[in-house]
Amino acid sequence: MSFTNIDDFSGLSPFELKDVLIKAARQSDKLMLNAGRGNPNFLATVPRHGFFQFGLFAMTESERSFVYMPEGVGGFPQRDGIEARFEIFTKAHAGVPGIAFIESAVSYVRDQLGLSAGDFIYEMCEAILGCNYPVPDRMLVLSEKIVAQYIHREMIGTYPFKGHFDMYAVEGGTAAMTYLFNSLRENHLIEKGDTIALGMPIFTPYIEIPELNDYQLNVVHIDAPPENNWQFTTKELDKLLDPKVKAFFLVNPSNPPSTKISDEVLEYIAGIVKKRPDLIILTDDVYGTFADNFVSLFAICPYNTILVYSYSKYFGATGWRLGVVATHEDNVLDASIARLPEAKKKQLDERYGSITTEPRQLKFIDRLVADSRTVALNHTAGLSTPVQAQMALFSLFALMDEPEAYKNAMKRIVRRRKVALYRELGLPVPHDPNNIDYYHLLDWETILTQLYDKDFADWLFDSLKPNEGLLRLAEETGIVLLPGKGFGTTNPSGRVSLANLNESDYARIGAAIRKIAAEAHAVYEAAGGKKAPKAGAAKKSKK
Repeated sequence: MSFTNIDDFSGLSPFELKDVLIKAARQSDKLMLNAGRGNPNFLATVPRHGFFQFGLFAMTESERSFVYMPEGVGGFPQRDGIEARFEIFTKAHAGVPGIAFIESAVSYVRDQLGLSAGDFIYEMCEAILGCNYPVPDRMLVLSEKIVAQYIHREMIGTYPFKGHFDMYAVEGGTAAMTYLFNSLRENHLIEKGDTIALGMPIFTPYIEIPELNDYQLNVVHIDAPPENNWQFTTKELDKLLDPKVKAFFLVNPSNPPSTKISDEVLEYIAGIVKKRPDLIILTDDVYGTFADNFVSLFAICPYNTILVYSYSKYFGATGWRLGVVATHEDNVLDASIARLPEAKKKQLDERYGSITTEPRQLKFIDRLVADSRTVALNHTAGLSTPVQAQMALFSLFALMDEPEAYKNAMKRIVRRRKVALYRELGLPVPHDPNNIDYYHLLDWETILTQLYDKDFADWLFDSLKPNEGLLRLAEETGIVLLPGKGFGTTNPSGRVSLANLNESDYARIGAAIRKIAAEAHAVYEAAGGKKAPKAGAAKKSKK
């Protein structure tokens, strides 16, 4: 495959460029290793076993009705006596994978959370069967309480937190982003021409969505530079003091550096919020469960912050599309809507008047639900109930794992892969206590300087066009990485996911990068290191 028109790919997002790199890798004579995508190759098995066993019990509940019909017709579960029937079912299937888990889950719900075991069993059965609309549409009653316990443990921990928060179960973090941008616009919280801030680097859709014709927002970058260990500097954060900045969007831990915000920076942001009580913050904390002692901005600044969390990475559940949006019961969104000019309030009265007689009392999070179904279809809103059941079981699995054995295993998997990568690179493993290692940014200047020297790094950058190095890596070795610049990083770099390949594969990636660097260095030495070659000269010659 020839890449004579490398410039044609300069405008692609990293996820679209990935497809180009994959095509190049498949045409190489090497086994392709796609380290570009963040889909993990591990998953939580215990709560999945539990889901399927709960499903089998739910089927026995359904088949208690319409027994006289041989055509395969069942009915709805019955609440009366369901707890006793569940106990009979689990005793009859003792030792089957998943049975001990669902027994423990029911016990935990009753004994630790203080909820009705029978109500929980009934909600799970009806949810797994998918035989009724989601009621309430925002989230099933007990599922919301269970997920709230999980979110509190993982996102807030022991940090002092007053009051309660509301949640909306959504189809993963991507749906949360889509719904939130739309509802913020529909409710005049951000409008065309407004200014928002993005914590950089960041997941690329946060960069691309504000530019769409739907929004046309001005964007201020709040940079977290590598020389500051990927932490926001006070100078950058002070940009948020500008009253023109309506909202601040960030991913924590970051994507792709995979670095959580330090305690000191969290407190500095809290100080800014005290000066800017009108500032809206959206924190996307999907990778927080891979961090040590994680505390979300949602814990620090609950009044101002929207929390987005996805179950996709931690539980290996990208195909389930599991996510939640959380807002504090007392929040800046509702307060800002209440302060809108009367003309805009009347416009919103008309928008939401078909679903409530008091539209001005409708919380932002409930507007979010309605907007997700274009308001008119609000009566059929809500995340698929079987999906909500699996979300509740994932949450209970984590809550019951008090020694955090699963969490420690997840951390161990990705960290060992990073060690294997650097072992074959022949370089020391970089360490940062705030780094979680789900992704890793290979800063080419740093790596080339460590392997050889700064002059060689400068020489090679002068000889290559943007993305040419990644294209060659794919073409010559079959290895696919994503460009760090597509996520808003300032230095040339490659994002490697440490989640989706085996440990030996990362060793191969490290060895391949080292080999290509050595070949380029040989060309550099042959040229005397004085003059950069034309683009393409550093490519290994084929004999």
